[in-house]
Formats: sequence, structure tokens, C-alpha cells
Amino acid sequence: MNDKSLSTAVQFPIYLILIMWLVHILKLTLNLSLGNYGLLPRSTDGIIGIFTAPFIHGSFQHLTSNTIPLFILTLIILLFYRKIAYQSMLLIYVLTGAAVWAFARGNQIHIGASGVVYGLVSFVFWTGIFRRDVKSIMLALVMTILYSGLFLGILPNQKGISWESHLFGGIVGIFVAFLMKDYRDKEEVIAPDLEDSTSQRPFLPPDTFELTRAEREALRQKGLYP
Repeated sequence: MNDKSLSTAVQFPIYLILIMWLVHILKLTLNLSLGNYGLLPRSTDGIIGIFTAPFIHGSFQHLTSNTIPLFILTLIILLFYRKIAYQSMLLIYVLTGAAVWAFARGNQIHIGASGVVYGLVSFVFWTGIFRRDVKSIMLALVMTILYSGLFLGILPNQKGISWESHLFGGIVGIFVAFLMKDYRDKEEVIAPDLEDSTSQRPFLPPDTFELTRAEREALRQKGLYP
């Protein structure tokens, strides 16, 4: 990983978070009502919320609680899963919203990026489980240490919390991790012609135990035996 790849990867989460903060600041300063852009399950008018609800937050506390994990998680995915980063994040974004629209409580408007956050956490963790390579397993352990407390967020009947967004985000993250488990960056795959040829060479010639000592010595004198 070089400085250029890091600076390129960090731009996307920065822009994403800037949009979220700009939307919230404009909502407060202009006294805007953005309820119509929230996600209202099984409502035709609420379909737009699949795409807009993650950018709308009820308070600065709500916004701040999503800002840091969203930045960290998108950066991790962009740095370590470059080949599938944008496709995976887009699928998590859209499928989480679609699942909430289809199955969540119909009398509640759902807003905020926490469903996406849960999807990203789940994606990174389960990618480690499905791929079982050192990098992915280490990232899964990091997710366990940093975000194990998020599990409580999927418990139902929590006042003021869209636990459905958390639950479906986690489920979608598992699905996308499984879907993308075989799509690896080039540096994650060792090409056969790049492998150390000596690693394929047996320690002893294959006919070692088929020749007598005298036969081996005769061949060795002719330079035909190591």
C-alpha cells in the first residue's frame, strides 16, 4: 500500500460524510422537513427513502454516531478489497434499504446510515469467515474488537432506534460477503508461474530408494545424480 492508493481511497468516505453533514446542516439552518425523504416501508412514496434515508439524521448525536464507523469501514473496504469495494458497498446500500422497505414496521419512518454501517461491519467480518486468508481473518478480528457491541442494536422494540435497519443491514452484509468471496485482487492470488520452482522440487530424487548404492555412485561420477 502506497501513499497514492491511501489518498485515493480516503477521498470517497470523506465526500460521503461531507454530504451527510451538509444535508443535516442545511436541514437545521433552513428549517427543512426531510421526512418525505425518509424510508416508509411498503409505501410507494417511501421507495425514494431506499436511496435518500441514509443521508438524513435526526440529530447531531445520531449523525456523529454514524460518521466515524462509516469512515473507518468504507476506508477499510476500499484499501483491502479494492476489486469488489464499490460493488459491495453499493449492494449493501441498496439491498439494506430495500429489505427495510419490504419488511420493517409500516408505521415508522426510518432514517440514518446505521443500517449501512451494520451491513459494512457484517461484510468485513463474514468475508474473513468465508475467505479464510490471513488478511481477511485479521480484519474480522478487528471488527469483533471494535464493533461487537453493535449486536445489541438488532434487538427488537428499542424506542427511537430502527433495529430493523440494523438487522437487515447485518443480513445483507453476510449475503454480499458470500456473493463476493471468490472475487480477489490480483495480489491475493499467486500465479503458478510466479511460484518458487524450488518449492515444487522434491527433497530427494524420486528413484532414491530404487537404486543400489553402487548404481547411485556410478551415476554420480558421471554427473547424472546429485
